[in-house]
Amino acid sequence: MKVGLEKLDTHKEATVRVLLDSGATGISINKEFAKEQGFKMEKLDRLLEVKNVDGTDNNWGRIEYKIECNIYFEGHICHKFHSDVSP
Repeated sequence: MKVGLEKLDTHKEATVRVLLDSGATGISINKEFAKEQGFKMEKLDRLLEVKNVDGTDNNWGRIEYKIECNIYFEGHICHKFHSDVSP
């Protein structure tokens, strides 16, 4: 499924393919993608642990940044959200 992500500081939009996971406990975006697209990344006060579904630590490490943006679907704003930036 394709959605638009709008940067709050510049109001520029990036169209992306997303994976919806109804069992997910949060929203995340790839760090390299966020950098390439020019999203403003804010450093978290403390690192967030990432766990796999079996409870083990994720090999990619901890989350240290977040972004804030609007998400659009079929031209309509759906949600203003904070996304963790995955390593």
